[in-house]
Amino acid sequence: MNLDEFLYKLHYETDKITPPDWEVNWEDAPLPYKLYRELPAVQLDSEIPQVLEQTAKPTLKEISHFLWYSFGLTQVSESFPFPGDTNSWTVCRRFVPSGGGLYPNELYLYLKLEGLAAGIYHYDVAHHRLVCLREGNFDDYLDQALGSRCDISSTFGAVIISTFFWKNFFKYHNFSYRLQGLDAGFVIGQLLEVGKRLGFETGVYYHFLDRAIHHLIGINDREESVYAVVPLSVDKKMSWFREEGRDPVSSEKLCVELEPLHHQHYVRSNEIIDYPMLMKMNNACMMDSFAAAPKEKAFKEERNKPAIPLTKVERLSYDFSSACRKRYSPGLDFVLKPIHEHTLSSLLTETKAVRSYRNDLDTDGEHLPFRLSIHLTTYQIDGLTNGLYVYNDSKHNLFPLAEGDYRTALQDGILSDFVNTAQIPVTLTIAGDQDHYKHTYGYRGHRIQHMEAGILSHSLTLAASALNLGAHPILGFHVPWYDELFHLRQRGKTSLLHIPVGHYRPNGRLQGSLRV
Repeated sequence: MNLDEFLYKLHYETDKITPPDWEVNWEDAPLPYKLYRELPAVQLDSEIPQVLEQTAKPTLKEISHFLWYSFGLTQVSESFPFPGDTNSWTVCRRFVPSGGGLYPNELYLYLKLEGLAAGIYHYDVAHHRLVCLREGNFDDYLDQALGSRCDISSTFGAVIISTFFWKNFFKYHNFSYRLQGLDAGFVIGQLLEVGKRLGFETGVYYHFLDRAIHHLIGINDREESVYAVVPLSVDKKMSWFREEGRDPVSSEKLCVELEPLHHQHYVRSNEIIDYPMLMKMNNACMMDSFAAAPKEKAFKEERNKPAIPLTKVERLSYDFSSACRKRYSPGLDFVLKPIHEHTLSSLLTETKAVRSYRNDLDTDGEHLPFRLSIHLTTYQIDGLTNGLYVYNDSKHNLFPLAEGDYRTALQDGILSDFVNTAQIPVTLTIAGDQDHYKHTYGYRGHRIQHMEAGILSHSLTLAASALNLGAHPILGFHVPWYDELFHLRQRGKTSLLHIPVGHYRPNGRLQGSLRV
């Protein structure tokens, strides 16, 4: 199967990318976190505050809080998925959603803090500590690996977000490729949100010399690959995306500057099955040198119907820690209660801020609105007719596509009965370029697009939680069906992620906080 065929089937014919006899071997499942062996570690602060405060000079204490809120183990939960089922399901949760609760991402950090040896660290989620992988100042190396575009000397560090393929391939087979990009986006969204509350300046780099970054942190790209790099700073005037830097260097030349690392880590699985298509896709995404990527061109849609203005509301002011703890993916636990148009307006307003996040795709921060769009179905929204809509974030209004109750049509497009759309008043479908940015970023564009969809989805799920609602990101839907429903195909767009939002009644479970 060639790569174009794989991406097509991955998106439109998902039943054809997983063997029909595929069975998940839960007895040999990997750990949801990576454990390094016999390396020096630095224990992080376990007294996590309820309120994050900004700081002018970050210390290890702030990094501890930053990591725990971003990706730490926050809660242990034991539940019974189905009524009458005596088999419980126990999982350690985090504040970010993840497909199947498998958390395929890992966090590495380059840190330069007072009281801590400068160097490369891995965030050991299981023990809430930093494991030292390589000591030293790597400003120059990282600067070149990012294309000499970022003033790394003005940062106090960087977060390097990777995907460990086997951690969710063991369950989802090739379909894990879509989940991995979205999961990375959820993590980035939470990193940006937590960083903002601590006063950190952040920027997301999707383009970098992959093999050079892998060499720096010492990972094997046959089992793990970096998806994004997020430098951290408190300098509000630092230069983030310089167009003129030093002469670009290749991965090969950069890697010879550092000795290779050969650290051992524990996965738990006794048998790891090959994933050749993921390897082919990952290799096709690799960058070995920098070349200027063409700018995306805006897609302007012609509308011949009047738009419906939404109520102008202020940004939500809420307890961030509480909203993180309450975030819940209801599944079959949705219960139908009316939602007011004012609440819907507040939910959509929260997405506007994240659409101008700092990134290396568009340094002016104006392009995400046309790269991703939000389509809605509504039912019993006070002040709004039932129907299909497109959200225009620049004018904060809704463009009507069709009137009517579309809950049954949505249910028909869902691949298994893990939500009951009859109980859901509003759904949001994130759509993007049908070509997955391939014309601009090559095969790397697919994972970039899904990471951005994850970032946007994160803002929606967090806002829903702040509004005492549940939001459940879903990939298990028939994409052609939803594309037809929202009239996307003729506009060169496709559905990426579906998010039902509404009130819910949690099922019975035992749960407790892991915060000390």
